[in-house]
Amino acid sequence: MIAIITGDIINSEEHHASEWIDILKKYFSRFGPSPMNWEIYRGDEFQLKITQENALRTAIQIKAILKSIKDLDVRMGIGIGLETYIGTGVSESNGPAYQRSGRKLESIKDGKVNLSIATGDEFYDRTLNLMLQLALDFMDHWSVVSAEIMALVLDNPKASQKEIAKKLGIKQSAVSQRLKRARLDLVLDLLEYYDQVIKEI
Repeated sequence: MIAIITGDIINSEEHHASEWIDILKKYFSRFGPSPMNWEIYRGDEFQLKITQENALRTAIQIKAILKSIKDLDVRMGIGIGLETYIGTGVSESNGPAYQRSGRKLESIKDGKVNLSIATGDEFYDRTLNLMLQLALDFMDHWSVVSAEIMALVLDNPKASQKEIAKKLGIKQSAVSQRLKRARLDLVLDLLEYYDQVIKEI
């Protein structure tokens, strides 16, 4: 079982690739080398192979990283399942995880949803996607500072607010306010539920 995240960047045509591509490459490189574990292709589309346990946290982190850049956002389909063929790169490999991820991204392109998941389990897919739609109601509206602090907290889950304040060069009270506005509590509840679900699938 693996997870594949297939995504495309929203509003990329209004930005120079230099504004975001190196930041994204740096983040992806922690999951292994390109093109076996990740690829950025056709200018603003990407595919990333990771463990199913980390899939949702990683997708939310990608969103936070890109929304830290003014007017950028991302649309992603997460596919959970088997990998039945390993090609010369992630975009040439195949299996249910890849198919589900690609189909998910295609199916949400016409809608208003920017993140969706397919695990192969109808009940859990329905529940998770409903929860994601509700979470996207505030995640899609993260400001640059909200996105920035979310990316930092998800990357350093054990860091105290004092440490985060130091990293950002702001007061601890400002960290607390920003995390409230970004709805960190709800994001963590969602990730906790996902952790339980993934163990049962």
